[in-house]
Amino acid sequence: MEEKVQNLVKTWEMEMFHKLDFSDYKTVDPDKYRFSLNGRKALSLQEKWKLGGGYNSLLQTSLPEKFRCFNPAEETVDTAHRAFTTAFPRGFALEILEVFSGPPVIVYKFRHWGFMEGPFKGNPPTGEMVEFFGMSIFQLDEHSKVVRVEFFYDRGELLGALVKGSASDDRVADISSSCPILRNTG
Repeated sequence: MEEKVQNLVKTWEMEMFHKLDFSDYKTVDPDKYRFSLNGRKALSLQEKWKLGGGYNSLLQTSLPEKFRCFNPAEETVDTAHRAFTTAFPRGFALEILEVFSGPPVIVYKFRHWGFMEGPFKGNPPTGEMVEFFGMSIFQLDEHSKVVRVEFFYDRGELLGALVKGSASDDRVADISSSCPILRNTG
């Protein structure tokens, strides 16, 4: 069962990041499909792509804009993809650690990881492994097509590791001085 789940999830991921025509999807029912991140409102494929698809839909946040080191509202599918493929030139692997239930409702724990060997949004490469962990729920219909996907993870685990080097702009100083408690501590 775990191998079947891994194949489905990896094919789904490839389709979400690389196929632009919904009718080309093999794993998803484009009419029924809904995507949700950390309990947010579920989105259709069209709504997901309006956000910029791929990374943009997976990195949605309610943080105020001035605190965003990656702002999905300002990125396109191409700029977001370029930012991550530049930061992870050898790839950003998805590893399924444990499958808790099998079809038609698949629940699994995952790890996404790679080595930051390129710059990210003005932050220099660290050469370090960047990883984050999460949970996902996939719901399949009677034709084994994905109709609902829910992800749960802390986007800060990923983004914090990508901006821990010195930034090439003044954003860090602006953010650190905006804390009402710490800004007067010298």
